[in-house]
Amino acid sequence: MRKIFVACDTSSIPKAKTVIRGTNLKIKNYKIGYKFGLEFFYSAGGRNFISKLKRIPVFLDLKINDIPNTATAALKSLRDLKNINYITVHINGGYEMIKCVKKEAKKINKNIKILGVSVLTSLSPRAFKAIGYKKTIKDTVKLHAKLARKAKLDGIICSAHEVKYLKKICKGMEIITPGIRLSGDKIQDQKRVTTPLMAFKNGANAIVIGRSITIGNPKLNMQKLINSLS
Repeated sequence: MRKIFVACDTSSIPKAKTVIRGTNLKIKNYKIGYKFGLEFFYSAGGRNFISKLKRIPVFLDLKINDIPNTATAALKSLRDLKNINYITVHINGGYEMIKCVKKEAKKINKNIKILGVSVLTSLSPRAFKAIGYKKTIKDTVKLHAKLARKAKLDGIICSAHEVKYLKKICKGMEIITPGIRLSGDKIQDQKRVTTPLMAFKNGANAIVIGRSITIGNPKLNMQKLINSLS
């Protein structure tokens, strides 16, 4: 079953509650979950709020990225969050780090899936090159995918533009794509974006969509999303 993760990118618990109430719908062939990033997790009461969520897929997008020992310790500190389904780790941290995080996850909770974050969707080819990368985004993402598979991660996070290159590499893994906008919406700080329908057509197992749903009326926006997939 395909998944749709609604990004609760806010520091406001009332706002997060409004988003969840307006979007927690039953959609044939799709499962709705919620992504919480650094902004919400670091906010007052954010972690406690997340810990109390029940019966919905919870995606904790912390993008862990440090030396292996520190990254592993960070994961250990989350062991009280028994309801977490996904946690992200930056593949840029290197093979040893992501392998250690995956190994530790198995000890903490067998139900937690570790997702490797590849090239951020906010980076254009020009910005990517300015950081110092010599390879293209496409080739870098393919390399990241191979490292993620070698480390036995459960999935990879990448732009929908790169999904078609990863189907064989990531066979048996989940491919989740952020940078999703409904047709006609502003892309804002994202660069490599697509519509929900195009992401799924390219082969994504799940999408992460935020502002197209959370700005304005979440319930009405969610209905637009459902209509766009039919």
